[in-house]
Amino acid sequence: MQTFEANDDGPLLAPIELTSRRFWIFAGALLTIGLWGAFAWWTQLRRGLSVTGLNAPVFWGLYITNFVFFIGISHAGTLISAILRLAHAEWRRSITRAAEVITVLVLFFGMGCVILDLGRPDRVLNVLRSGNFTSPLLWDVTSVACYLTASTIYLFLPLIPDIAILRDRMPSRRWLYRPLALGWTGTEKQVRRLDRAIAVMAVIVIPIAVSVHTVVSWVFAMTVQPMWHSTIFGPYFVVGAIFSGIGAIIIAMAIIRKAYHLEQYLKPIHFNNLGLLLLVMCLLWFYFTFAEFLTTYYGGEPMHMLVFLSKTEGKFSPLFWTMVVTCFVIPFVLLANRRTRTQIWGTVAASISVEIGMWLERFLIVVPSLSNPRIPLTAPSYVPSWVEWSLFAAFVSMFILLYAVFTKFFPIVSIWEIREGREHSVSEVTTRVLSYLPEAANE
Repeated sequence: MQTFEANDDGPLLAPIELTSRRFWIFAGALLTIGLWGAFAWWTQLRRGLSVTGLNAPVFWGLYITNFVFFIGISHAGTLISAILRLAHAEWRRSITRAAEVITVLVLFFGMGCVILDLGRPDRVLNVLRSGNFTSPLLWDVTSVACYLTASTIYLFLPLIPDIAILRDRMPSRRWLYRPLALGWTGTEKQVRRLDRAIAVMAVIVIPIAVSVHTVVSWVFAMTVQPMWHSTIFGPYFVVGAIFSGIGAIIIAMAIIRKAYHLEQYLKPIHFNNLGLLLLVMCLLWFYFTFAEFLTTYYGGEPMHMLVFLSKTEGKFSPLFWTMVVTCFVIPFVLLANRRTRTQIWGTVAASISVEIGMWLERFLIVVPSLSNPRIPLTAPSYVPSWVEWSLFAAFVSMFILLYAVFTKFFPIVSIWEIREGREHSVSEVTTRVLSYLPEAANE
């Protein structure tokens, strides 16, 4: 059996001990953007939704676009991690926690977008007091709440052994880690129970994750708005969520790898494997998009065609064709070419392109259909105001800040899973598994 010395965990514990001036400058800049967003929200609370670009009939705009976008990114961690864990994919060990943290944090901002769109936060209580389960909106609230609960548990369970390591290694923070470690000592009985609990949660979280974005799509598809009332929306939204989620994982991994010098843990092979998954989802996204637009065009229903033409050749066409390029052309060219896919910059560039394109896709789902209602209305074109853009920037900056703070208190790469993987690889002498893991300090 492989032995591990104290300094084997050094690179993973180093970010926790890091208190550089650069980090505080970075955190201060993000916090400043967050405070500006708080001012924008205060302006909206004081003056109402008139400070936004929302109007009749475009009563959903940037806020709901961001809601769908953030909920989609939330599929990054829990769903991908659970599938890879159940499939016993050994290369997942270095990336699962970085992905799972994305899920839990981004869900809060997704739900926050709905509160912003309500205008008055106290209206959230109406959902609890007067909820009607015949409404897809309440289905959405229920599924997101279940997903947040399950994802938090799924994130916390694999953290317990690492928290116990921090409890023993860092006396100054024992006040925090001791209660969170739940008395973990690493006995055989505890390990067996933890493995069973993680496996159960992995099975539970997959259908919940799929249901979340399916229900989000039903909020649109259950209406008769042009180009919304479609049976393809459920799988279309799920595919898009996984697509943007994988891109978010890759970007986060690249930043963590560079910032904390975790090159031995987050290797090019991890980016290559995720790049292959991203390529598959890119092709699936193109298939569903092509199917949606082909059936709309072939049917030729007048109200649907108004929306169709506004996207393909009307005022929304620059955004639409940018979406096609960033969601399909750029990632396909970069990822289908093995030479660029095996380079970290290639998968990162493809992921950034995907995130831009998927945000545009959500905007093009929401705004064009509402801009062409079945009942003719004369209304100004929807243009997001500074308040909406400020709150979007604040949400993104606060997500990044909270993610960075998490890495200051907990290992972003699972220490105990890396240890377990190396012991497993040594016992079976598998060169393939060894290629996913860092070299041990005593080798």
